[in-house]
Amino acid sequence: MRVAAIQMNSGASVSANLELAERLLQEAAADDVELAVLPENFAFMGRKGRDKNAHAEQPGTGPIQDFLAATSARLQLWIVAGSMPLASPEPERVYGACPVYDASGAEQACYRKLHLFDVTLPDGEESYQESWSMYPGDDLVCVDSPVGRIGLSICYDLRFPEMFRRLVDDGATVFTIPAAFTKTTGEAHWHILQRARAIENLAYVIAPGQYGEHADGRATFGHSLIVDPWGRILAEQATGDGVVAADIDPELPARLRAEFPALANRRFTTD
Repeated sequence: MRVAAIQMNSGASVSANLELAERLLQEAAADDVELAVLPENFAFMGRKGRDKNAHAEQPGTGPIQDFLAATSARLQLWIVAGSMPLASPEPERVYGACPVYDASGAEQACYRKLHLFDVTLPDGEESYQESWSMYPGDDLVCVDSPVGRIGLSICYDLRFPEMFRRLVDDGATVFTIPAAFTKTTGEAHWHILQRARAIENLAYVIAPGQYGEHADGRATFGHSLIVDPWGRILAEQATGDGVVAADIDPELPARLRAEFPALANRRFTTD
């Protein structure tokens, strides 16, 4: 099975972002990819956090979701749609939502980002308050796909290993971790954390990222990658728009978990 992480530099024009996403998804499909994962904020990265409100869609309807459904059906490609703004119970805040479409264009799941990036970095020069413009989700979400059972997450979720253990307990063998990781934190932690989530859970990781400078002045890290359940990086791209693709074996996580039973040997569980 061939999978891909789509790397982008998204801006404040939804139409331009969708045009780029379409081109890269077409490239993935031409490479026999069966499941592609878009980065966080693939459809919109504005100048201010609450600029997302103007593009928030109701579940199941709107130009971004219409694009995803039509593109997945046309390309016969599963798409894990990074994140996009969905309406929340509070008009001034939006969900960061990750809908998943199968190869017929049908939505199979939708995850809403649980952990919001409310952080001032240690040097004090960068500060982020996602909760000012975003509303947190409440539920963990897994979805069955041709490449295995996927545990869905978004960006800052990566730093919460208990979340991924719960996804494993729900049967996940693949994690998708679309991100817009800051350049500062990416240089320090991106590779370590992605490989750790793969190794400790004996699961594949597909982690597409945003890269470069954006309209809000943020610099993102890029380095989209795919990691196997033993922690080996199968494919990576540091910068630039692109399709990071690799072949994976959907049966490998189960074999490794049987041969190297670290998950079965746990003394403390997530119950």
